[in-house]
Amino acid sequence: MNTVKIRDIEIGAGAPKIIVPIVGVTKEDIIEEAKTFDSIPIDVVEWRVDWFEGVFDFAKVEDVLKDLREVLGSIPLLMTFRTSKEGGEKAIEPEAYAELNIKAAQTGYVDLVDVEIFTGDDIVKKIIDGAHAAGVKVIASNHDFFKTPAKADIIYRLRKMQDMNADIPKIAVMPQNKKDVLTLLAATEEMTTNYADRPIITMSMAGTGVISRLCGEVFGSSMTFGAAKKASAPGQMGVNDLNTVLGLLHSAM
Repeated sequence: MNTVKIRDIEIGAGAPKIIVPIVGVTKEDIIEEAKTFDSIPIDVVEWRVDWFEGVFDFAKVEDVLKDLREVLGSIPLLMTFRTSKEGGEKAIEPEAYAELNIKAAQTGYVDLVDVEIFTGDDIVKKIIDGAHAAGVKVIASNHDFFKTPAKADIIYRLRKMQDMNADIPKIAVMPQNKKDVLTLLAATEEMTTNYADRPIITMSMAGTGVISRLCGEVFGSSMTFGAAKKASAPGQMGVNDLNTVLGLLHSAM
């Protein structure tokens, strides 16, 4: 298994790395929240740009990125436009989606971008190639807010992301019952053991699935999301509690 090194963080080694999302609407809200991050355990910041009121004006996006980079110092920055079809705040046309991600990568302010794997293979390839050309890593993602697919389907989706050369494949699914959480964990273990040559991120959402956000080191998920202020998805724990549990599990393994 190859790890992914971003600034001072090695993803895929040791305890799962903690990603904290920013979901502010205004630039002021976004920057003010980022200024509080030096007092909490955090490995990567995710800017959920789909929440931002100026997202469709790239000059405004770049302005926020510039200030975020300054405030965050050495903390890696992931920029994510989560589309409405996968649980995000806004819809966007595929070409505009590609342009936003590639332009952001080219600014030099971001370390990672997120691309939804079922946006269309040509668009996905364009974003991944464009980000890599700019020296930026890519998380390929898929979200199902309604159900948990079969184990084979989860593995298929993660393998597709890997085959398309994403640096880190990610899937988040919604459990209908406790067995669905086991399905997600079994898929994670099988993917990591048999197919993955890079770190992956998996999670089962909502309260039922919260265990999946904690036990990544056991089953093979390399990163997890914790909320500093407002959660960006159902089931995210507060970042301090999350860090405590991850540390306890890591020291016991």
